[in-house]
Amino acid sequence: MITPQHKIGSGFGARSTADDVLRGIDLSGKLAIVTGGYSGLGLETTRALAGAGAHVVVPARRRATAHEAVNGIDNVEVDELDLADLVSVRGFAERFLASGRSVDVVINNAAIMACPETRVGPGWEAQFAINHLGHYALVNRLWPAISRGRARVVAVSSAAHHRAGIQWDDVQFEHGYDKVQAYAQAKTANALFAVHLDALGRDAGVRAFSLHPGKILTPLQRHLSDEEMVAAGWIDADGNLVDPTFKTPEQGAATQVWAATSPQLADRGGVYCEDCDIAEPAAGDDAPAGVRDYASDPEQAARLWTLSAELTGIDAFAATA
Repeated sequence: MITPQHKIGSGFGARSTADDVLRGIDLSGKLAIVTGGYSGLGLETTRALAGAGAHVVVPARRRATAHEAVNGIDNVEVDELDLADLVSVRGFAERFLASGRSVDVVINNAAIMACPETRVGPGWEAQFAINHLGHYALVNRLWPAISRGRARVVAVSSAAHHRAGIQWDDVQFEHGYDKVQAYAQAKTANALFAVHLDALGRDAGVRAFSLHPGKILTPLQRHLSDEEMVAAGWIDADGNLVDPTFKTPEQGAATQVWAATSPQLADRGGVYCEDCDIAEPAAGDDAPAGVRDYASDPEQAARLWTLSAELTGIDAFAATA
């Protein structure tokens, strides 16, 4: 089933919180994996899911920091994972699979944003590698547990995808680096990943979604200077938030939690969400909301999957695709 990219009237909105969308939902006995689940929106997502009864696995590059952050939240375990290192991704997946557990929810939340030019692995641009390729490899490595649990896989994209599609002739930005364009490309990749994973996985009962969480001040902006955020109209010269459209972390986590758990999305998938609902297609190139056609195009999604498989050497569907 292909889900139309249109609002369904969820009853929630931009100011709904993660707790709001979980009200009345019992996640006891469910297992969720939340990358970056110890900082920013990830930490709020972990808190909300665990509070609803889920057991939450938090893979973390900074394991000690993660333990400290989730201390006091019941039903949370921390393991080591560096999304920039495919050996680390394989190690985490192998440890998890060896436990024999199934997965009910995967939220690909970890990300870097607008960083100085950085190369990881075999020279990959870091934002594309960490935000997309690492998560692509993780989901493919975990596929036996994901399919066994008939899981929902949620890719945290961003409205930043409006700034750029996939730069097919120079995906790794080897011929001129632009940190904003590179971030935008990675967020488009997150959306396309969900489109194709849903197409591949739905016969196994696995559905995938992407989303824009909204604008929230979190550690994600660590690579942006105060001057850049003042110029963007987010904060004033004293560092005070002045953009009224910004959300709190509790509100920012709501859409990914809704996509991961809402019964309203049963038998749906492959769509981009925002403000705790399925988003509409963007109404033109200058539209601030919705999803651009290049970020929801099945052909581009399949092309990106093929490229990702070639780059990582991993494809759980290679025998059946």
